[in-house]
Amino acid sequence: MAPVLLLRVCGLLCAWSLVTGHPCSLDHQGWADCNRKSLLHAPSSLPSNITGLDLSFNSLVVPRHGTLLMDFPSLHSLNLSGNALLALSPAVFSNLRALRVLDLSSCSIASLHTDAFKGLKNLHTLLLRNNSLQELEAAFLLPLKALSHLDVRHNALVSVEAASLWALEAVPRVQLEGNPWVCSCAVRPLWHWLRHRQAVQVTCASPPGLQGQEIAALDSQDLGCPMMQRFPRGVSTEQQVTASNSNTTTLPTGKGGRSWPYLVGFLVAAISLSILIALAAKCKLFHKNFASYRHQPLPETSSIGGSPMEHSSDWDRGSLGSHPMPSAADLQAEDDDGFIEDNYIQPNEQLPEEEEQESHLSI
Repeated sequence: MAPVLLLRVCGLLCAWSLVTGHPCSLDHQGWADCNRKSLLHAPSSLPSNITGLDLSFNSLVVPRHGTLLMDFPSLHSLNLSGNALLALSPAVFSNLRALRVLDLSSCSIASLHTDAFKGLKNLHTLLLRNNSLQELEAAFLLPLKALSHLDVRHNALVSVEAASLWALEAVPRVQLEGNPWVCSCAVRPLWHWLRHRQAVQVTCASPPGLQGQEIAALDSQDLGCPMMQRFPRGVSTEQQVTASNSNTTTLPTGKGGRSWPYLVGFLVAAISLSILIALAAKCKLFHKNFASYRHQPLPETSSIGGSPMEHSSDWDRGSLGSHPMPSAADLQAEDDDGFIEDNYIQPNEQLPEEEEQESHLSI
């Protein structure tokens, strides 16, 4: 049954080709070959149910608005290589939702719009080799959820942003060879990514001292970066990209960057040390003053005989016989600390002087 259907399809395609007279050849698998036919547009006479279309090396004109191929929604493979497309308008392939392979090699494409591949959710192979791409932005890769092969060999790429490499992490096969990679500090994100993707062999084009050497085999000092962050093999590329972005967005030292915590710590330490020194000085002065004022008042003595007065708290009568009584001169010399004490002349010592004055007055 199947061979009969294939023969019928082939016959219909051949008959359609003879009737319409289009320059493309059709095969029994639904593939239309329009290679090198100097076409400006895809032939509208082709069957709408074809699954493959080769329009390579023609002179196709890409519309500024709308889609390129409106009449072939069943295409699985499309070859547009060798056409001077230069630029792709937004959503130019949005009607080809079944497309799986797209070949845009040697089309002199210098840039890609962020929505150039919008709607191609089933695309798994994108060939962009031999173009003039200078940047590989992550935005145009986001709609390509099923992409498994990306070929950007022999373009004008000198470096790749970390965000784009993060988007390429989900693509199993990425071909980057043949680009004029400049092995400087700007290629650091690619250096991290290549060390994680060991299967990709990418070499330096400049500077001359590193020309021809693999980027992944270089050391951080070879790239000219003073502070290169090393990642272990088990760290994912997403974590590496996050760390790289956080390092690149850090403000330089002296302009509000990482120096302010050290400055705050230094100020706190200086203030704390000053407070401790002040406290130590005050404590020393306090102890000095306290020691200078530690003294005892002289024992009470009589002004007439110079013998100490009897006092129950100072002298014990029972101890007079066993210990000699100190003289007033000894007590004064023992407790003389250089200070003039007030109120040390007791009221009972002033009485004889008053009586003597009164006696003189009476005489």
